[in-house]
Amino acid sequence: MVTGSFDELLTSTSQPILVDFWAEWCGPCHAVAPTIEQIARDYKGRAVVIKVNVDNKPQVAARFGIQSIPTLIIFQNGKPIWRQAGVQPYAAIAHELDRATAVTA
Repeated sequence: MVTGSFDELLTSTSQPILVDFWAEWCGPCHAVAPTIEQIARDYKGRAVVIKVNVDNKPQVAARFGIQSIPTLIIFQNGKPIWRQAGVQPYAAIAHELDRATAVTA
């Protein structure tokens, strides 16, 4: 079950998990993609970064009330601790991940 797999991922690590809810047809999603890729590289070993295509996983998007994309959510111990819709700058995402990784350090 897809949702089960997502739940397993959320609880499988003590590291914060940044989830990028996006879709192929979404221009702003493509605009933020390089930033998300850079975050994934810079935070490797300290945070997990995943992308959830809302067209392919509508049940996951619905469960978290995703109404606009891109939406970024940081999960800690399976619970959302930060959420922001729209294109976000690297510094804003990094700041929130730094706060989350400080909790796990």
